[in-house]
Parts: sequence; structure tokens; C-alpha cells
Amino acid sequence: MAVTTLPVLLAVLLYSVVGMIVLGVAFFVFDAMTPGKLWEDIRDKQNMAVAVFAGFFALGLSIIVAATIHG
Repeated sequence: MAVTTLPVLLAVLLYSVVGMIVLGVAFFVFDAMTPGKLWEDIRDKQNMAVAVFAGFFALGLSIIVAATIHG
């Protein structure tokens, strides 16, 4: 059983918040660079292709952010 200390817990929380902020900003930039509005296409038009593309973009970017934070 692993013992988690307070500094380790705080570091994990800090890195997770930083990772979510980076993901959110990158997704906002990605949405601004693509034609149309991604959320309107997904929500209003039920465009599954755009939803899958946005999901894979978020997944790929999450892997990159996690690898960068992990070192």
C-alpha cells in the first residue's frame, strides 16, 4: 500500500489543473482555427463526424500534455 504525502497530493492536483487549463485553451484555439463552430455543429446539427474529430483531438492533446507533465 502506497503512502501519499501532502506535497505529492498537492503536486498531482496542481498538474491536473494545469493540464485541464492547457487542454481548454488549446481546444478554444482549435475551435477558432476551424471553419464554423464545433459545439453548434455537435449540439444543434448532431454532426457525429465533428464530435468524433473533436474527441480524438482532445484525446491526442491530453496524451501530449500528460507526457509533457510526466517528463
